[in-house]
Amino acid sequence: MNIELEIFSPVHQIQDQLFDEKGLEVFIKRDDLIHPLISGNKWRKLKYVLKQAQAENKTHLVTFGGAFSNHLLATAAAAAKFGFRSTGFVRGEEVDNDTLFLCRLHGMNLLFADRENYRDKEALFDKHFADDPEAFFIDEGGASALGAKGCSELVNELTETYYHIFCACGTGTTAAGIINGLTEHHLPAQFHGVPVLKNGEFLSDEIDKYLDKPADYNLHTEYHFGGYAKTTDELIQFIKRFVASTGILIDHVYTGKMLYAIYDLAAKNYFARGSKILAIHTGGIWGLLGMRDKFNAII
Repeated sequence: MNIELEIFSPVHQIQDQLFDEKGLEVFIKRDDLIHPLISGNKWRKLKYVLKQAQAENKTHLVTFGGAFSNHLLATAAAAAKFGFRSTGFVRGEEVDNDTLFLCRLHGMNLLFADRENYRDKEALFDKHFADDPEAFFIDEGGASALGAKGCSELVNELTETYYHIFCACGTGTTAAGIINGLTEHHLPAQFHGVPVLKNGEFLSDEIDKYLDKPADYNLHTEYHFGGYAKTTDELIQFIKRFVASTGILIDHVYTGKMLYAIYDLAAKNYFARGSKILAIHTGGIWGLLGMRDKFNAII
C-alpha cells in the first residue's frame, strides 16, 4: 500500500487590529486540515516512519503517549488507514476518555503503564514485544530523524517569503525539520520555537540532534503557562477570543501557546514594522474535549 496523504494545508491571513497597528502581516499555515485525525505535524512525523516500517515488513506499530495524546490517536488512525495493527502504551493509571475511545475505535490496543516504568520506553517495548518480529517501535510524539525529514517537507509548500516562522515545540522534531527545510532552500526566514513545557531550554539539544547542519534559531521559553498540557485562565480566554474571531480551532497544548506568543511579542514591538510572519498550526485539537469544563468555567 502506498503510504501517502493528499496534502491540503492552505495559508490564511489572520486579521487583527493589533497587527494592523503594528504594521504586521500574520498568516497561519493550516496543517490541521491535512486529515481529521492524522493532522498537522502528526502526519508529517509519521509519514517516513510508516514507510520504514513497511520496508522492514513490520505490521504492528507500537508507540507511546499520555491519556489525551494526539500522537496516539494519529497513529491509531494511520494504522487503520494503511493496514497496520497498533498498540499504544498510555502513561499513568487506567482511564477512559474521548481520545482513548477514538484510539480503540480505530483498532488500537491500549496498555497502561505507571509513570516510573513509562520512562524507559525501550524496556517496555522489549518486555511486551521482544518476541514479536512484526512489532515496530515508534517513540513518543514520533520523535526521530525520519520525523524531522517529514516535517522538512512543509517548507516545500511555501509560496511566499516570510521574515519569521513560528511553531510550537514539544519534542523538537517539527522545529528541526522546518529549520532543515529553510536551510535546504536557503530561505531567509528566522525560525522561532515556542516550547510548551516548563524549562524548555533543553529543547535546543533535542532540536540540534536532528539538524542536518548547524543553524541559528530562537526559542521563546516563557509561554509554557505552567508546563506541558497546563493552562491558565488567561490562555483559555485568549483561545476563546481567537477561535470566535477567526473561526480557526486551536488547542491549549500547542498552537494556542504559540499564537499567544506571537500576539504578545507583537504587542511588545518585538517585530519590525512591515514584517511578514507565518504561524504553523500543528493540528491536534482533540485534546480540547478533555477541557470542556475548564473552558466553560472561564467567562
